[in-house]
Amino acid sequence: MENLRLPGPTPLPNEVLQALTKQMINHRGPEFRQIINGMTANLKQLFQTENDLFLLTSSGTGGLEAVIVNTLSPGDKVLSVSIGVFGERFASIAEQFGAEVIPLRFEWGKPADADAVRQALQAEPQIKAVLVTHNETSTGVTNDLASISSVVKEFDKLLLVDAMSSIGSINLPVDDWHCDVTVTCSQKGYMAPPGLAMVSVNQEGWQAHSKAKMPRFYWDFTRAKSYLEKGQTPWTPALPIVFALSTSLEMLLKEGLSNIFARHARVSQATREGIKSLGLSLFAQESHASNTVTAVRSSNGLDIKKMLQILREEHKIVLAGGQQSLDGKIFRIGHMGWITENDIEAVISAIKVVLPQAGFKG
Repeated sequence: MENLRLPGPTPLPNEVLQALTKQMINHRGPEFRQIINGMTANLKQLFQTENDLFLLTSSGTGGLEAVIVNTLSPGDKVLSVSIGVFGERFASIAEQFGAEVIPLRFEWGKPADADAVRQALQAEPQIKAVLVTHNETSTGVTNDLASISSVVKEFDKLLLVDAMSSIGSINLPVDDWHCDVTVTCSQKGYMAPPGLAMVSVNQEGWQAHSKAKMPRFYWDFTRAKSYLEKGQTPWTPALPIVFALSTSLEMLLKEGLSNIFARHARVSQATREGIKSLGLSLFAQESHASNTVTAVRSSNGLDIKKMLQILREEHKIVLAGGQQSLDGKIFRIGHMGWITENDIEAVISAIKVVLPQAGFKG
């Protein structure tokens, strides 16, 4: 079996694999009602929210689109706080639907600066919403979302949060941090397959929704809310993934939030220390290094693409390369969801063997 260590999808426990084999059920019937009601309650615990929460059949990117079209109108000014590829994607979606995006970009590998967000909001009072990626998997950086949120709420702006690779692995108390609309997806820390997005909406999010004029049909939160009241989704859900996620949520909550966060912190620290012990350097500013993905710089002649190929073909370990301008310059180790220190020890040991084969002269 491959040791899959990507920033998503992530490996599945046997219990989750078994859940995928269940026979189909009536998604308008009582059995599904019981499942979705239980899942919604469990997801609210992971989101640390009492607000409305919906299940969407889509990838994470579909979830981002749902956030945009449910809260904004064409011409709205939006501040995009971006530290990597996925921050740029969030902004691109808003722009595609007619928002006027004001970019606030930070050097890749570093977190966003809350004071710079404050200055941007002071400079443009007409900004309606702020887009933030909590944990940027393209660079291995976690933003200080609590500080950014505090600034955003100083100016009474809408806070729209991409929490794809954080909720379920890294602490993000949605209500305490005043996140108005927050979205995540099933294939990250949830130990489930790709195909579901989960989104929470608070009162301010609903107020924005009531005025939003961007076109929406499949993603309409009003429909999602009305159908959830009946124990249904508006459209046919991806039932096997629902079964899988329902099972993995039970497993996560049995472990407990504080234990989940502590485990990810331990595994990420072991990853970073292991990488440094090999003579490699981290790409992310270490004070804000992610607990779900570690990005590593190429150095001393290392051919990253060759290294990844050897790891995959000879050691059955699958890591990720860099994206866009970081292609060939970094590699990334995912460590979220179903993972322990032993899994990372195997990765570090294999990298140690492969480094000289891939040209590293450390």
